[in-house]
Amino acid sequence: MSTPVIGVLALQGDVREHLLALAAAGAVARPVRRPEELAEVDGLVVPGGESTTISKLAVLFGVMEPLRTRVREGLPVYGTCAGLIMLADKILDPRSGQETIGGIDMIVRRNAFGRQNESFEAAVDVRGVGGDPVEGVFIRAPWVESVGAAVEVLAEHEGHIVAVRQGHALATSFHPELTGDHRVHALFVEMVRGKRVAESL
Repeated sequence: MSTPVIGVLALQGDVREHLLALAAAGAVARPVRRPEELAEVDGLVVPGGESTTISKLAVLFGVMEPLRTRVREGLPVYGTCAGLIMLADKILDPRSGQETIGGIDMIVRRNAFGRQNESFEAAVDVRGVGGDPVEGVFIRAPWVESVGAAVEVLAEHEGHIVAVRQGHALATSFHPELTGDHRVHALFVEMVRGKRVAESL
């Protein structure tokens, strides 16, 4: 089977780091800013940054509605930190005018772990990721307040949900792209491969 092509929404955030991590995990990785670029990928990463800014830029670049449509149609998607917020069906404390892509039946709280100067690292056991715990980098990180019945909780930290999966959508509160450990990205690459296999049958 050909190597999956996975895009990184390149509006704000750790775009380069995600591109490198995806390539290390066996994917062809490319930046995505416009609808025509979105149409060419088998999966998409929505990186961290500032969720309100990503939301506004996605609308400005004309990619928000195509993103929502493709996610509804089953595009595999992975969101980290602000990307987790972007994949939430509901934000507990949204900024004025803030929109999300949706795709995961969860309610999230922005900046739940504190401000920038309260950022931290912690070992996180992530279901589906073999070996030692993942080193989670939490930077102004959200957490998941609650999930619907279709959502699988993959990890918690201090009693708060920090990684989830629903169907072809994956999200983490933390930034695995900053650690040099590509196992979470590898999990997502396998999700994309699995979707392509299912579609080819």
